[in-house]
Amino acid sequence: MWGLFPLFFPLLKPADPFEVLAHRMVWSLVAVALALLVIRRWRWAAELLRQPRKLALIAVASAVIAVNWGVYIWAVNNDRVVEASLGYFINPLVTIAMGVLLLKERLRPVQWAAVGVGFAAVLVLTIGYGRPPWISLILAFSFATYGLVKKKVNLGGLESLAAETAIQFLPALAYLLWLSADGGSTFTTEGPGHAALLATTGLVTALPLVCFGAAAIRVPLSTLGLLQYLAPVFQFLLGVLYFREAMPPERWAGFALVWLALTLLTADAWRSARRTAKALRAETGSPSVTIATGSAVQNADSVVPGPDPVDARP
Repeated sequence: MWGLFPLFFPLLKPADPFEVLAHRMVWSLVAVALALLVIRRWRWAAELLRQPRKLALIAVASAVIAVNWGVYIWAVNNDRVVEASLGYFINPLVTIAMGVLLLKERLRPVQWAAVGVGFAAVLVLTIGYGRPPWISLILAFSFATYGLVKKKVNLGGLESLAAETAIQFLPALAYLLWLSADGGSTFTTEGPGHAALLATTGLVTALPLVCFGAAAIRVPLSTLGLLQYLAPVFQFLLGVLYFREAMPPERWAGFALVWLALTLLTADAWRSARRTAKALRAETGSPSVTIATGSAVQNADSVVPGPDPVDARP
């Protein structure tokens, strides 16, 4: 579903990206609140209100993901699907770099090589585009920052998205009301089908998250990390094959370097995860220890790094 997002957002035209973003914020809160109402999971909200530091972090996460959503919507509706997909390909490399710079994490030689190849890829793409790939870089850095903040908040997926969209709700609603009063809203002027599509932005945001949460408890996280590469792969293929975006040789070269970096990173992390599982089996004497379970997945050295398993992609 995340990989097919480039097919959804063009359906919302003639709404501009700001209007789409505001509707996504408003209707996402509605969708998530209904989901929480069904499963009767509200106790966390009262606890969160008593923790100002967590609230501040959620406000930061809310602002960062708003930037991510807005840039992604603009990119898709302005024929930049390939460049948007690149952002999610390089996101794991940016996440690792942030771990080194901000959390003082140590990397193995292969991980350093992957980050170096990723940096070279950005240089090649900068030359190819004639400018830095700003859309890709903003998406990658905003999503990596979002993941970093979410790691510190430590809330469940639905709960976190509910808190973030609750912060976004009033500004987004105020913008939509102003837009309507100013005559610029498409919600009431483009027919009931268009209004319904704008309302489904909440469901489109929440449904992949629910599926991700269900998958996360059923499959090894090493497998889940690998599966998450499918989203940017689908987006890239849609950009090239469906939207017919240009891919000159230098752009192919840049993407090839990114894919080489991800291959190095994934192979190294997979080896590390297998070693961790083997050590756990040796300690417990059990043959049934699953790769990348428990505390092992919290260590950057032991988890296969797909795009961050964050709530609100892309």
